[in-house]
Amino acid sequence: MVKLLTFLVSLLLLHVSFSGCMSEKSTSMSDGSDPKAYALAIHGGAGVIKKENMTDSLEAAYRQVMDEALSIGEDILKNGGASIEAVTAVVMHMEDSPLFNAGKGAVFTHEGENEMDASIMDGRDLNAGAVGGVKHIKNPILAAKAVLEKSEHVMLTGEGAEQFAADQGIGMVDPSYFHTQRRWDALQRILDREEEITELDHDSKHGTVGAVALDKDGNLAAATSTGGMTNKRYNRIGDSPIIGAGTYANNATCAVSSTGHGEYFIRYAVAHAISAQMQYGGKSLQEAGDDVVHKQLVQAGGTGGIISVDKRGNIHMPFNTPGMFRGYAIPNDRNIRIYKKD
Repeated sequence: MVKLLTFLVSLLLLHVSFSGCMSEKSTSMSDGSDPKAYALAIHGGAGVIKKENMTDSLEAAYRQVMDEALSIGEDILKNGGASIEAVTAVVMHMEDSPLFNAGKGAVFTHEGENEMDASIMDGRDLNAGAVGGVKHIKNPILAAKAVLEKSEHVMLTGEGAEQFAADQGIGMVDPSYFHTQRRWDALQRILDREEEITELDHDSKHGTVGAVALDKDGNLAAATSTGGMTNKRYNRIGDSPIIGAGTYANNATCAVSSTGHGEYFIRYAVAHAISAQMQYGGKSLQEAGDDVVHKQLVQAGGTGGIISVDKRGNIHMPFNTPGMFRGYAIPNDRNIRIYKKD
């Protein structure tokens, strides 16, 4: 009897331990139940984000803005709003914060300017809009959405994109609006070669904001916005405004927003690759995301991560860096995470 009792206790402890490992390893909220009424996930960039390099006040500030962004998007979805509207509003809020490398917090180019990119995609009809290399648009995601809704094109860049945005009544600002001391100091450290980019300046390579959502009608949408890379030259544009690399949404599969070393995300068409593995390979959202982020990108030397949601409202947020600002909201559950061990 004692041996039998010991054996049963051991089995119970093994089950609890295994379940705990599974929940820690995966950020997927897949439970095989009915499709969720709505789902929302956000990110604020990935990179060398470690708790020992983050002050309590700065961490609290990041969490507050992300919590506000989740509330904005969730309120839209709870009230029956469309996923395309939810991701736009979420990204706008993060663009308005100087904490993230997008909009107000955009990093500086080698010439001391701010050049921003953004894109958005509607999973209902695969319609998409993007802008690249803009300098005067307060909220680049609004310009990208205007391209989606009011243009026959998918991507506009530079002065043409700004003229289009102005014609559509999108808010324009003087470039001084985007000047923040933190980003300026990061550029000066690189230019002066006084020190390498510090770990807290992770977003010089990986800073992006993004959102993906599923609404009550089963429609998926994704949006991404960035200030690019600190000290970038020659009007470099990364993956964020490129449909299929930084952003992708298809009601048949999933919605994805990427953050990482853009050149790799472009080469491997990361956002679309996840959707394609689901559509043509029969993989789950988690299986496809893990294969692309933890296998393909790692083998190639690419760093970063993605947020994603599938047509049933399952969320997966894999990344291969020490941290990624991320969060999600589904009915009766929401969470904000920063570090790998969160």
